[in-house]
Amino acid sequence: MTKLARRITEASPKSFGMFEKAMALQASGADLIHLEVGRPCHDTPESIKDATIAALRQGHVHYSDMRGLPELREALAEKLAAENGMTVSPDEILVTNGLTHAAFAAIMATIDPGDEVIHLEPFYPQHVGKVELAGGTMVGAPLDAASGFRIDTALIEPRITGRTKAIVLINPCNPTGRVYDRSELEQLADLAIRHDLLVISDEVYEKVLYDGNRHTSIASLPGMAERTVTLLAFTKAYAMDGWRLGCAIASREITDAMLKITMNDVTHVNTFIQYGALEAIRSGDAMVEGMKEADRAQRDRMVRALNQMPGVTCATPEGTIYAFPDVSALGKPSQEIAEAILEKAHVVVEAGSFYGPAGEGHLRMCFGSESEERLGEALDRLARFFNDYGQG
Repeated sequence: MTKLARRITEASPKSFGMFEKAMALQASGADLIHLEVGRPCHDTPESIKDATIAALRQGHVHYSDMRGLPELREALAEKLAAENGMTVSPDEILVTNGLTHAAFAAIMATIDPGDEVIHLEPFYPQHVGKVELAGGTMVGAPLDAASGFRIDTALIEPRITGRTKAIVLINPCNPTGRVYDRSELEQLADLAIRHDLLVISDEVYEKVLYDGNRHTSIASLPGMAERTVTLLAFTKAYAMDGWRLGCAIASREITDAMLKITMNDVTHVNTFIQYGALEAIRSGDAMVEGMKEADRAQRDRMVRALNQMPGVTCATPEGTIYAFPDVSALGKPSQEIAEAILEKAHVVVEAGSFYGPAGEGHLRMCFGSESEERLGEALDRLARFFNDYGQG
């Protein structure tokens, strides 16, 4: 009998939340509307596709630089200086197969067995498995729903021990839709410096902002460049989720260490798609603004509708493509409510408890994953569900 590695047998069981339950029902022919999957509904802009096709036709089909195309990394360095306030060299940038790959390489390069990594709750569950595969332990630091899940170091510092190695930050935040302001990030930076901690900062939604909210990269704050791994991707802003293209930015010491991981799992990223990413950067944010405006309209529609449903209150997301409505007034566990919505309304939403104990009492709903028509149908189904559920 094959004996599996302990890194597999001792890791938490992998779960895709409500997606797995939905697939079983969908196989029976049910018409489901998926609000649990965080993917853009938009198509990748044509200029990005054209640049990629041109690269193919020009013969860019062979092995390339293991850190990523030099011209792409140079463009990224210019973008980071102009938009993120980060001064980095192209050799401090590692192009990866999406942000998930960047996070895996960062964690494998920096976390030892026995290390503890703090995750701000509610958290994005994907990062938990990576820490466990590295032999580390994820420690939750629950933020307060009553304060809008603001960063509060009084809630985080008690979780720090002699084994704490890093803090995982997601900003803008999936699932809550918060965009942490500079003062919150300064508090977290001060904590990291005082306790000599690494910050692994997932900023995949950096461009998906609404109502004048501004994104700040924590690596741009004083004393943080040398202790931050910034993770970015083309996934959300440019509707390139299926392209699997992202990057990590850190000190040369850390990116060299991450290169040891990526050289052994993928060697380097697909060559010709990097030309599409280069076009995305060079073309500026005009194409992003159109998609973001559509997402903002969808956000407003969902928030307005949810706040009219019995037992539901929903704050307006500051960024991302997620609403995080509070359903605690219904007095039922969020997982039970999510399963009832799936069974009775055929709408797939995620239970807040999937994102850690601090998410209990909430549901996560993606307003950017479906067309205007399908989102309208989903909201009609949810309205009927909550009207009946509240009476029961």
